[in-house]
Amino acid sequence: MSVVAPAIDANPLREGLEQERVPDASCLVIFGASGDLTQRKLIPALYSLAHDGLLPAGQTIVGYARPDYTDDAFRMAMREACDKFARVRPVDDAVWDNFAKGLFYVKGEFAEPDGILRLNAKLKECDQTRGTGGRRIYYLAVPPNFFPVIAELLGREKMVTDPEQGGPFTRVIIEKPFGHDLASAKELNKVAVTTFRERQVFRIDHYLGKETVQNLLVLRFANGIFEPFWNRQYIDHVQVTVAESIGVEKRGPYFETAGISRDIIQNHMLQLVSLIGMEPPVAFEADAVRDEKVKVLRALREFPRGHEIDAAVRGQYTDGSVLGEKAIAYRKEVNVDPHSNVETYAALKIFVDNWRWADVPFYIRAGKRLPKRVTDISIHFRPAPYPLFNKLTNVTMQPNVLAIRIQPDEGISLKFDSKVPGPTVRTAPVTMEFRYATSFGAEPPEAYERLLLETMLGDSTLFARRDEVETAWAWLDPLLNAWGADPRGPELYPAGTWGPEAADRLIERDGRKWRRP
Repeated sequence: MSVVAPAIDANPLREGLEQERVPDASCLVIFGASGDLTQRKLIPALYSLAHDGLLPAGQTIVGYARPDYTDDAFRMAMREACDKFARVRPVDDAVWDNFAKGLFYVKGEFAEPDGILRLNAKLKECDQTRGTGGRRIYYLAVPPNFFPVIAELLGREKMVTDPEQGGPFTRVIIEKPFGHDLASAKELNKVAVTTFRERQVFRIDHYLGKETVQNLLVLRFANGIFEPFWNRQYIDHVQVTVAESIGVEKRGPYFETAGISRDIIQNHMLQLVSLIGMEPPVAFEADAVRDEKVKVLRALREFPRGHEIDAAVRGQYTDGSVLGEKAIAYRKEVNVDPHSNVETYAALKIFVDNWRWADVPFYIRAGKRLPKRVTDISIHFRPAPYPLFNKLTNVTMQPNVLAIRIQPDEGISLKFDSKVPGPTVRTAPVTMEFRYATSFGAEPPEAYERLLLETMLGDSTLFARRDEVETAWAWLDPLLNAWGADPRGPELYPAGTWGPEAADRLIERDGRKWRRP
């Protein structure tokens, strides 16, 4: 069973994009412009926005990095990146030519004052030739240790202005990880608000830019059939799965310091939990939405002191096979300690201790080298009373499940029981399904497209606020510290499986099972 979209002449996704407000032209500076993030995500996203008519005339992108590129060499490299990774392909030559006129490059070290001076000169030149009016967005696609240095240099050279003081806007986008623990997050936040005001800081979590994540708010608060049942009275439990089929790739040095808990759970997964659990905001505005998300994070039940690891499982993949290809163990990956105890998998049972969610468990899991790549939220409703069907042998009633697929194949499905055609009463589960691609005739925009556009418009609704970050770290730190002190290390699981057996026991001891997304 599928949801059929109404007959329409125009593509509603395209139509909706065309109705959006186009921001004022600005200079977007990408620190770390030679990195994978710039080539795979940022420039392709900006080109796609240009293709959809959402970038203003004069919008300028300046790459800043160590390699010795000319403007033309940088443009050529970015064209190749768009040919491979842009959502809108093949690249339109006319659109690209116009887009490329606003692409520039400045060579420099992140901690080099002379490089920042060259950058400032280029930005002032663009103000004159491109009409950017002193408006600046700094994207820090760099390791976190460079953020304080870059921020200090930008402040010293008076490259940060505040519209409330009569100047053009300046905004800064910071990539995760935002801190390694609560103490480091607080220190980074302190640095951020020394050079910038909090409202100028956009802490990016690309999950919040995904169309289905944003649709969570519409699903819950714009549909009368869901919100009345979105509570402990009707919901038995919630599951959230973030599965990756890949290993750590070339990110061994980073992953050795982060693990899956810092890489996925502290940010992406807790953001999803807060959106699932939040109360209706008073308005669809940045602070109103984020106020409600923070309330959920503050309501997370603390891990029992001295028994933190009892509600959590950590694992690490060993040799195996994923999607028919051989996969080596984590400890054999490049730049990984052969005796590493870093977790590549984690499963937690958590509670939101408030009126709506009291005693409803949230089972969350994330892992690498699992059977497939999928991010999935499933809401498991309490079963219906059975007396009417108890004496019928062909009736096997199952609880209803509302599943929200975030990636890939974004969509929503609802599972319920139905009578099988025939003379006897026999039931079977059926699924009613909605998919963006089939219902709207197009794939939704990439997450970075939405987040970059929102930054240009100055809307921080889809970005993490300072108290969100610190509250999440304050909750997770005790578990990470307990794991760090536990000599047993993570439980091993073969690559290509759904994680360690202990993760199954974590949920099965409550009489439940992991849903296979």
